[in-house]
Amino acid sequence: MVMASIPVIDIAPYLEGSTDGRLRVAAAVNRACTEIGFFLIRGHGVEQPLIDQTCAAAASFFRLPAAEKLAIRQPSPDIARGYTPFRGETLSAGLGAAAPADLKEMIDMGPVDVPGGEYYEQPEARAFFHPNLWPARPAGFRPTMEAYYRRMNRLADDLMGLFATALDLPDGFFTDKLDRNMSALRIICYPEQETPPEPGQLRGGAHTDYGTLTILLSDRAAGGLQARHRDGYWVDITPEPGTYVVNISDIMQRWTNDRWVSTLHRVVNPPAALAAAARRHSLVFFHQPNHDAVIEVLPSCQNAASPRRYEAVTYRDHWLGKWQATRKPAV
Repeated sequence: MVMASIPVIDIAPYLEGSTDGRLRVAAAVNRACTEIGFFLIRGHGVEQPLIDQTCAAAASFFRLPAAEKLAIRQPSPDIARGYTPFRGETLSAGLGAAAPADLKEMIDMGPVDVPGGEYYEQPEARAFFHPNLWPARPAGFRPTMEAYYRRMNRLADDLMGLFATALDLPDGFFTDKLDRNMSALRIICYPEQETPPEPGQLRGGAHTDYGTLTILLSDRAAGGLQARHRDGYWVDITPEPGTYVVNISDIMQRWTNDRWVSTLHRVVNPPAALAAAARRHSLVFFHQPNHDAVIEVLPSCQNAASPRRYEAVTYRDHWLGKWQATRKPAV
C-alpha cells in the first residue's frame, strides 16, 4: 500500500514519563523511522508565543534590503554562520549529484551558549563554535533566535532520549555524545518565483541531513517538502497545525546500521500558476553530535544476518565532507 502521508505521533505521554506511555510512543517512533524516517510530532510542549515570535522575526529579516543581509554573509566555506544569498547552495551536491543551485536564501546560526575553554577553542573545533553573525535589524532578532535555539536543543535532547528507548538502549546512552554538540538553526526563505526554474532546479535539491535528527517548522505555502519512501516513491510532507516535522539524519542511520533510514528529501517548486505568490519560510533545527564524537554501529544493530555496514567516523569528518560539497559553485 502506498503511503499517502507520514505518521503523526503525540509525544506527550513520553515526556510525562509513564512507563506505558514511553514504550507506546517509542514503538510508534521505531515504526516511523524504519519505514520512512519522517514523522510529525504533537504534544511537544514548545510554547506558541515563541514560535510566533520566531516566525515573525524570520520573515522580517528576509524582507530587508539585500545590502543589509549581505553585511552578515557567511565568511568562508567552512564556517556555517551568517547569510547565504539566493542560489548560494546546492544541496544535491552533498550526495555527488550535479544540479543548478537551490532557489532559496538563508541564515545559519550555531550554538548560542559556548562556555569557552580548550575543547571549543582547539583549531579543529573553532569553526564549529564560531560566533554567530547577527543582523542590525529587525529589532530583537538575536534574543528571539537564541531563545528558539535553546528550546529546540532541549526538544532534540528529549527526542534523543526517546530514540534510546526505541532502540532498547539505556535512557542516557547518547548523552556523552551530545553534551557539547554543534547543532545548527537555519532560517530559510523560498522567494516567489517570477521566472521559471532551470531544468532540474528545485527550491531544495534532493539530499539527506547530516546529523542525528532535524526538527522543522514550515508554513503551508505551495511548493513544499517531499520525502522518498524506501520503495522509491515521493511522499508529500504536509505540516498540521501545532506539529513539527521530525526526520532522522545520517548519523542515526550509521548508528543503527540501516535499521533506520536517513531519508532522501527535497523541496519542490510550486505549480506555475501559484509561483508568483508562493513565498515560503522554514525554521530548521539540525541536531548534531559533538564534533569529536566517534560514530560506530550500535552492537544491538549488528549480527550475523546484519553485519556492520559502516566503519567508525568522527562527526567532524562526516560533516565537513558533506557541507563543503554543497558550497561549491553550481553547474
